[in-house]
Order: sequence, then structure tokens, then C-alpha cells
Amino acid sequence: MINKNKEKDLEERMRSLSIFEEDIIEKFVLSSGRGGQNIQKTSSCVYLKHLPTGIEIKCQKERSQKLNRYLARKLLCAEIQARILHIKTEKQHKAEKIRRQKRRRTRKMQEKVLHGKKQRSRTKSLRKAGTQEL
Repeated sequence: MINKNKEKDLEERMRSLSIFEEDIIEKFVLSSGRGGQNIQKTSSCVYLKHLPTGIEIKCQKERSQKLNRYLARKLLCAEIQARILHIKTEKQHKAEKIRRQKRRRTRKMQEKVLHGKKQRSRTKSLRKAGTQEL
């Protein structure tokens, strides 16, 4: 269950970001994925749409509908705050990191890496040659 203090903090945060309950469309839908019979029988997944910004949030992290409502509102606050302050969310950071990892290296960078590998190879081969002489 959610602590009353946490609920109050969320309400204050929503007020500070000018998010009002009248501006939110809330629906409860069946969750998808693993979870057994309970997931397929109860509508514990929460769908929120903030009308002024058009942001849509879907939360099905927990089995409890009440907890998912709290988490969905928390995600909505984070998303709106990120848009207002032009900061990147954790999800955006992860997506950018993956994109950087998949990006091909430039030709100059490939040459630099190969040059470093050749130097390391020479160093190791010199060590090998030095131990055989002893």
C-alpha cells in the first residue's frame, strides 16, 4: 500500500506542475504479458492521458490497481517536468546510450583503435621474445 505522505507529496508535485485531475482521462484496462490468471481477469493496468499536453502513460508494473494509479501519476509528473525543464528522462538516456553503442565508428576512429592494438601486440611479442632468451 501507499503511504499517505507519499500521496500528499505527489498531489503537491502535481499542483506545482499545474496538473489537475479534471485534465486527466483515466482508464483501467487488462494488463498484458506474464502474471497468471489474475492479470487476465482484473483491469489493473492504468492508462492516463493528460489532455493539455497530449501525454499518454500506461502503467502495469504492479498487481494492485491502486499502486499502478499512483505510479502512473508519478510517471506523468516526471514526463511533464522533463518537457517543461527540457531535461531528458531516464528512458531517453537509455535509448541514447543504445543508439551510441550501435553507431558505427568513423574511419579515423577505427584506424586509431587498430593502431593501439598493433602497439599492444608489439609490446606483448617483445615480452614473449625476451622470456625465451633467458
